[in-house]
Amino acid sequence: MINDVLGQYNLFTGELEPLLSDEVPETGWLFDPDFGVVLPEDRAGREVVIGQGVTLAFPASDEFGVGRLNLKKSVAAVGTVSSTTIVANGSGPLVYGKSIHRHPDSDPRISQTWVAQTEDAAQLIVSGFGIYLGKKSERLQIKVQGKAAYEFPFFRISEVVVASRGVSLSSDLLREFCENGIRLSFTESSGRPYAMLSSPVLTATVASRREQLMAYHDERSVEISKLIVRGKVRNQRHLLLYCGKYLKSSAPERYAVIADLAPRLRALELKAKAVKGKNIEECSETLRGLEGTAGRLYWQGIKTIVENKAEFEGRIHQGASDPFNSLLNYGYGILYSHVWGAVVNAGLEPFAGYLHVDRPGKPSLVLDMVEEFRQPVIDRTVVAFTNLAQPVGMNDGMLDESTKKALSQKILERLASRESFQGQEYQIRSIIQMQARSLVSFLRGKGSYRPFSFRW
Repeated sequence: MINDVLGQYNLFTGELEPLLSDEVPETGWLFDPDFGVVLPEDRAGREVVIGQGVTLAFPASDEFGVGRLNLKKSVAAVGTVSSTTIVANGSGPLVYGKSIHRHPDSDPRISQTWVAQTEDAAQLIVSGFGIYLGKKSERLQIKVQGKAAYEFPFFRISEVVVASRGVSLSSDLLREFCENGIRLSFTESSGRPYAMLSSPVLTATVASRREQLMAYHDERSVEISKLIVRGKVRNQRHLLLYCGKYLKSSAPERYAVIADLAPRLRALELKAKAVKGKNIEECSETLRGLEGTAGRLYWQGIKTIVENKAEFEGRIHQGASDPFNSLLNYGYGILYSHVWGAVVNAGLEPFAGYLHVDRPGKPSLVLDMVEEFRQPVIDRTVVAFTNLAQPVGMNDGMLDESTKKALSQKILERLASRESFQGQEYQIRSIIQMQARSLVSFLRGKGSYRPFSFRW
């Protein structure tokens, strides 16, 4: 069932709050002949479940491959189930989508739909035992339990993500992926990537990586590091203020703590803005110092917010045995995987960052870009998880499997939720992709970079 309400969940009541938005509602879904399914008319930043274990995810905006639609009419058989419509495309798979508008006097079994003729490429996500990926002519064929189930043209696919065990694929398909520039990624159930395959002859990322490395020695490294710190501190302040508005009447003494911390965080953000230097080595200690001071204030505020729900004495990054820190650390692991994938997809080097120190095996650029998403994605979800008294099980100082599964689901839901960014609504997972590409534009002198700031 597709939720028609755009909103965010209250951290203290669990109720859905609608977002204030001027966005025009969707008018329907479109039949796409290449994929053989019905897709959202405005699918930028959206995911569409094709069948069990098979999902299509689309880019976030025209800048990254979503073209304008060229439409023509088609006819499909339609059967209605509750408020959801099932659209059958001949022998193709059944797809659940929002109701398609039709004339009230028309045959309820027949509906005029719009055929989408676009060149936008999708990310294909597959998971489940018994799935086989192979090549059939110029199409990727998916077999489930030995039977052909779906086929998609290669030119409409940008990436294939294998998100579980039990999925196999052919060597002929691997060659086709390399020739078509299609990335193949393997992730754990948590979302953390453990392998990414791409062709060694693809050279489109060379210019971006050269600029990325050269920027470390000039003012670009200072500018991006300042923006990272400012974005993180701003989101820390926003999350405290968001939580504080619910404490103002119910717990005024706790609200007073938040009210005192917020302007102090704002002052640190302004100090970060004023930092100057010819390269990051000249001012890294100053920026890290401001970041550390902000962190101490922020976690003091989080302790105040969850003090009647969790025993949280302070942030422990590694080796945490208390439930709250364990929830945070597990959540950050999921977030790292999404940011890492975005960095690689944008053609950047994950291990060459600016604010974080370079060390063997440490993806410093990934850690840089994670900062602006910690509070809106993970911290907000963990605070809600805690305040709504979700059960947290621990085994030998680690989260048990049921807790990991429950938290992972909440984080993935948060990543799929929409936030306002650059004047439009996007899924947060799409904003992560957009920010990685925005960094490329900044490094190559073709655009500016603005850290993501969530609404509170």
